[in-house]
Amino acid sequence: MTLSLVVMAAGLARRFGSPKQLVAVGPSGEALVDYAVYDAARAGFDRVVVVVRRELADALRDHAEEWFPPAVDTVFVEQRLDALPAGIALPAGRVKPWGTGQAVLAAGPALDGPFAVCNADDFYGAAAFRALARHLSSPGDAHALVGYRLDRTLSPHGGVARAVCECASDGTLRRIVEVTDLRFSDGRVVGRVEEGARTFSGAAVVSMNLWGFRPTMLSELAGQFTAFLSARAADPDAEFLLSTAVNGQVAAGRARLQVLATSERWLGLTFAADLAAARAALAGLVRDGAYPEDLRTGFARL
Repeated sequence: MTLSLVVMAAGLARRFGSPKQLVAVGPSGEALVDYAVYDAARAGFDRVVVVVRRELADALRDHAEEWFPPAVDTVFVEQRLDALPAGIALPAGRVKPWGTGQAVLAAGPALDGPFAVCNADDFYGAAAFRALARHLSSPGDAHALVGYRLDRTLSPHGGVARAVCECASDGTLRRIVEVTDLRFSDGRVVGRVEEGARTFSGAAVVSMNLWGFRPTMLSELAGQFTAFLSARAADPDAEFLLSTAVNGQVAAGRARLQVLATSERWLGLTFAADLAAARAALAGLVRDGAYPEDLRTGFARL
């Protein structure tokens, strides 16, 4: 059985100000995606499918050739605006990518078994990938997501959007609540939902787009994408988001997701000012022996 890691690397990174996918964060120039591939390979994933947009494709291929291990089969696929279901035309003037749900669908032809999905510009931690590999290698039809503590995913430099998970007593997902402008305020975590401002516990579990899917997810997403386009294709800003699509499947009883809570530290680059803290955190992990100073030496030992 092939375990694949789908890396979503087609984002525009508007708030960061430049493409985050290849920003040097590690002590030897590593990008965050290199740590994801390294941790996934150590956990047993043997294929990497990188979803790119045309403008960054060559740069990402060059980077992968330098950093990714030969033992891991690496495939690149393009997330194209015009890759639409039969009978649906690309709306005039559309320039924004269709979103993370379509990114996963773009990877579909390169997949032949269970797969994980992650962002190219996040650090998730080795234990998170081990948990996903165990889940996807076990019998059953439940999908999974890795859950992080909300207060460990916020930025001191501005509000962020997070998908807050509400779970049943057995750890399965009941629903995802999309929250925007989450930040610390007077010792509390506050954010905005459709109804207005809301306070959250710092211990709330959030999805950071690290998922584990059985192959059935692809056919479900395909049907949802067609319905999304029928309803919202004319909106130039509408996005087919993976978390929203999965939430819809759970609500309709068409999917079951196990939330794999982790104590791993998450690192990300929402704002340019987050870069210094991410670099310092990774330098600390290297000093503690969690990663080699140069990931290429670690890849060579795989």
